[in-house]
Amino acid sequence: MIQWLRTTIFAMFPTGLSMLWESTDPRVALQERFGLDSFDDAAGWLAERLARDWAIDVEACDRILISAANGIAWLCTDRGTVVAKWSRAQDQFVRLAAIADLLQVLHGQGIPVAPPLPSVDGRLRVIVDSAASPLSMTVQPHVDGGLLDITDDTAVRRAGACLAHLHCALAVHRDSRLIEVEPARPVDLRRRLETWLDHDDAGTVPAASARLREQVASLPPIDSGLQLIHNDYRASNIITAGSEVAAVLDFDRVTWDYCVVDLANTFVRLGTYFTDWRPTPVGVRGAFLDGYRSVRSLSPLEHQWLDVLALWYGITAIPAGDDPAGWADAL
Repeated sequence: MIQWLRTTIFAMFPTGLSMLWESTDPRVALQERFGLDSFDDAAGWLAERLARDWAIDVEACDRILISAANGIAWLCTDRGTVVAKWSRAQDQFVRLAAIADLLQVLHGQGIPVAPPLPSVDGRLRVIVDSAASPLSMTVQPHVDGGLLDITDDTAVRRAGACLAHLHCALAVHRDSRLIEVEPARPVDLRRRLETWLDHDDAGTVPAASARLREQVASLPPIDSGLQLIHNDYRASNIITAGSEVAAVLDFDRVTWDYCVVDLANTFVRLGTYFTDWRPTPVGVRGAFLDGYRSVRSLSPLEHQWLDVLALWYGITAIPAGDDPAGWADAL
């Protein structure tokens, strides 16, 4: 088991400035992406923004992570430890605001999330200035705990039940800013998978691809409706305290799709931790599904589609080149 699973998320990353997964020099990324010259420069900018827009007094900035167009910082403040997140992806600003609103609604429904702290004027995301470009920023309370340990069967079952509760809550949420289907992603699952097999399959595991094509052809259309799903429910986004789910993180990929699609993706990627990606063992999948079905039952057809979709996600998870984690063997 990875040792840092037992540490808090706050202490998981190095102090100071670092990249989440890229090999880029973080100082270069900080300057080029956000117009900030150093860790101290960024810490001072954050203290100014939080004081002005949230009336939060920052006592210290412990660490800052950069991931693509996004930044995240852990800050000690007069309101305890908080997490500030910001993005320079201006085409996502409306969507990010909708996600902040969604988190507030889910918190009110009892789903374990870290609800955004309102700014002084009540906004949950604020457009702030930086030297490089406008940024969309939100501030959330820090949640103590570690990442989901998939060797803990009780925690895995509770994580499964939590996803089911989340699906039930998301089923009644409608927001035009989030309800969209990508043009390249057909709603019909058979057509979606057949399109992938015809145009995007790398042919790494031809026997598995042939099995997938055969199974897809024999299934009738799914008998459930479209709704919002998390779309990235895995260990690195599930905070636990003991065996209890303390918070579900990172709703940035929330989308409009079928619950069974979310479940299949989780089946394959539940045990992935940032840069450490490994297949989910069969026994862990079973424990997770038991927990899920204790809250939300699946129809027989959903069960069949779950098996097919898990095979598809398993094929797509196989890396190009070497496969030291054994993704191909896990199919």
